Amino acid sequence: MTVEFFVFGLVFGSFLNVCIYRMPRGLSVVRPRSACPSCHSPIAAYDNLPILSWLILRGRCRRCKARISPRYAMVELLTGLFFALSWLASAGSIVLAVKYCVFSFLLIGLIFTDAETKLLPDLLTKPGIGLGIVFSFFAPVEGPAEWLLSRWGTFDDRVFWVVNSVTGAVFGAAFILGVAMLYKVLRNIEGMGMGDVKLMALIGAFLGIKLTLLVLLFGSVIGSVFGVVLMLTVWRKRLARRRSRIEEPAGMARAQAWYSARLIFRHLEIPFGVFLGTAAMFAAFWGMPLIRWYFGLYQ
Repeated sequence: MTVEFFVFGLVFGSFLNVCIYRMPRGLSVVRPRSACPSCHSPIAAYDNLPILSWLILRGRCRRCKARISPRYAMVELLTGLFFALSWLASAGSIVLAVKYCVFSFLLIGLIFTDAETKLLPDLLTKPGIGLGIVFSFFAPVEGPAEWLLSRWGTFDDRVFWVVNSVTGAVFGAAFILGVAMLYKVLRNIEGMGMGDVKLMALIGAFLGIKLTLLVLLFGSVIGSVFGVVLMLTVWRKRLARRRSRIEEPAGMARAQAWYSARLIFRHLEIPFGVFLGTAAMFAAFWGMPLIRWYFGLYQ
């Protein structure tokens, strides 16, 4: 079954590339058929094989020879790998495997769309929130619901799963919305958009409140590391430029270069959805073992 899930993932990854390109542009993902982004020539079926066609054509259009982004092959490969991982992590449960596959499909699409366009399409986030809650009727979602509700009586496990899913969605969305509003008040500029809010609602609906907390932690750490690395990179480039063009004391050059590096964040839109989505992918497959290992250290 692992191979079958991998092949299905390649096929869905090919369709996901269509979504990543067309959704931010307001185009239909069904019609017309796939075409070269440069010359708009329809892509033949034999040139639309996941990964293989990109490798055979060496990343170029057969007709106009324009370069085709390696993102296409990367998305297909990642989707195939995570579909296979979904089956392996499901312990033989088809429902759980399908849930992981849907979650992976949505997150990969959102991560790459946000990275390229700084947008998180509603066509992925809004249905994703609903699907996460629907899956909670059939697959476990861990959280505090059992501990909180058991004192009020005996409930079916599905009640706990649904409550964990809904509270995860509400908490994830509310947390990001609160941070965005606070940032707006303190800095008077937009920090995060509603797309990030809906993304966290999707993640919370699939994972529940416990893993949502882990996603927020990891996403913030990854985003902070990215920000620091970006600032240092810009600082080094600006410093080298000032030293080559202007004769000034080294201390002043470093200070001015650092000031320029800090200013970049007032105009640069960082795709925070990339970091949240990446953290969610990790949490979905390895989050609970990590949490159990961590709390096991204190027993």
